[in-house]
Amino acid sequence: MKKIFATVLMSVTVSALVLSGCAKKEETNTGSSASPAATAVASDNTGKDFKIGMVTDIGGVNDKSFNQSAWEGLNLLKKQTSASVKNLESKSDADYTPNLNQFVKDGYNLTWGIGFLMGDALKTVATQNPNAKLAIIDNVVEAPNVESVTFSEQEGSYLVGVVAGLTTKTNKIGFVGGVDIPVIKRFEAGFVAGVKAVNPSAKIQINYTGAFDKPDLGKAAAATIYNDGADIIFHAAGSTGNGVFNEAKDRTKNGKKVWVIGVDKDQSLEFGDEVTLTSMLKRVDSAVLRVSKDVIANKFQGGKVVTLGLKDDGVGLPETSKKNVSADILKKVDEYKAKIISGEIKVPETP
Repeated sequence: MKKIFATVLMSVTVSALVLSGCAKKEETNTGSSASPAATAVASDNTGKDFKIGMVTDIGGVNDKSFNQSAWEGLNLLKKQTSASVKNLESKSDADYTPNLNQFVKDGYNLTWGIGFLMGDALKTVATQNPNAKLAIIDNVVEAPNVESVTFSEQEGSYLVGVVAGLTTKTNKIGFVGGVDIPVIKRFEAGFVAGVKAVNPSAKIQINYTGAFDKPDLGKAAAATIYNDGADIIFHAAGSTGNGVFNEAKDRTKNGKKVWVIGVDKDQSLEFGDEVTLTSMLKRVDSAVLRVSKDVIANKFQGGKVVTLGLKDDGVGLPETSKKNVSADILKKVDEYKAKIISGEIKVPETP
């Protein structure tokens, strides 16, 4: 299954990554934000009678990273199959269960829960509605009507750690996390391991903000780390990470050169090349697209767990990395990538 999934990922990633998703609560997809590359994909109408729903965690659909990437996957699904897609944003964890239930009760063919924090709610809804099809990103829900998709975030994070460790001029680097949960700890663990592999003397400052939806907390965390002398920060914090970019932009305007490493999407497309060193791509969009297409094709794999890493093209660096990362460093990245895929390097999942 992974081999099939990897092929699908490779075929859809380019189109999916260039989409720009935007939606308000309970807003159906209009497709107005699609790029020319995406609009060039002709719909085959195979999904015109299908409805796919997506519930975000508290980061919101326009978090410019994780949730937005998932929504872009559904935007692309609509363009390729004419399926109806809709999202509901959760303002607190109390919204998870009612939002999921709304799609189930409305007869949606598939209901997505986006994010680790949705696990308990999705398990409850799946158990109470055994005939409904559900799927989740970043958590494993053991139920015959749920497909779970997780990622080896530590592997992609290791590679951006290599970039950071070889690029830093101050030998001080930061990591800003959102909520302290296993998936974010994988980002941290891989990043630290990558930095240390190429620059053992580098100092790494870790700061968890406790939120995925608070850009002001991200900005404050970044200010503290930059003030301590760091010149590169990697964030894995959803829309909280937008504040890290804002702080970097403010400092760059004032003549202080600092970098941010983005997450989930190619965040240079949102925040610009002047502050984005590279990004750790996590192809949530492709995963959402694949599973949703499986439902339309009557190939839904309930009860399955799929984990996507470097060998599956599920994580990695964007092509735009070459704008700010030297060719020599990118060559090193390729060397470490090959060692991870071969199994020569086993990247830790916990710090």
